[in-house]
Amino acid sequence: MPVAMEPVPDIWAEQDAWAGRKQFTDLGGLEIAYVEVAGAEPALVLVHGFTDTSRSFSLLAPHLAGRRLIMPDLRGHGASQAGNGCAIADFADDIAGLIRHLRLDRPVVVGHSLGAMVAIALAARHNRLIGGLVVIAGTLKPNFARDHSLVVGVQALRDPISPADPFFTWWHACRPGVPQPFLAGLANDASAMPAARWRAILEEICLADLTDAAQKVIVRTLIIAGVLDPLFSEVHQEALSRSLSGASLVRAEKCGHNPHWEDPAFVAEVIHRTFRSG
Repeated sequence: MPVAMEPVPDIWAEQDAWAGRKQFTDLGGLEIAYVEVAGAEPALVLVHGFTDTSRSFSLLAPHLAGRRLIMPDLRGHGASQAGNGCAIADFADDIAGLIRHLRLDRPVVVGHSLGAMVAIALAARHNRLIGGLVVIAGTLKPNFARDHSLVVGVQALRDPISPADPFFTWWHACRPGVPQPFLAGLANDASAMPAARWRAILEEICLADLTDAAQKVIVRTLIIAGVLDPLFSEVHQEALSRSLSGASLVRAEKCGHNPHWEDPAFVAEVIHRTFRSG
């Protein structure tokens, strides 16, 4: 039976209150922020994408009602400290540390975009810690050229970054109907990051190749791909499907790079169906 879903909360109130819901923990001298929602085990650990924060899952969380949710801000994002490195492995080790600190019993790790890459690296590096993997709008190897719109746009950013910068219209583009208060909150969060940090993390993303890491993933894996994803196309999704042994690939129709914003009810239903609680 599907898990009963609670009504979606008032979007304005939820977005205004999001930062105040964060808790903090020290992981070896690095303070990491996260939002926790109580519920049934196994927990879902939701890992956001590049320049986002835990807020990225604020539209999805109500549709996952009944499950314990842990939604961290990656190092250097949101309220988490930046630390000394920003490689995919650094992010993955932080999430492993958070799982250990919270004593989570083999949670399902749900990653979006950069977070999906982090989740794959986590599953490869710390396979005994997790019980399942969800890869949303992910890739093994971004392979962004120097003239890619993302690279060019990030290189053009200057401090202080304005949340009204036209770049965010492109960066946060999604199908109609995604609440404006949510998108405004994302832009506010992202604009608080220094431009140099944007560029440093993007450089690590451009250099990443998780082909070998994917071969080491042994947990059950679900891939959710937006059919209209402008960043990681069908070619990327097929590569993921081939490399992640036994993975199920589900396509989100009419969605781009952010299915969990564009159709959160669908994404939640697929996750519930694949990884039931209890």
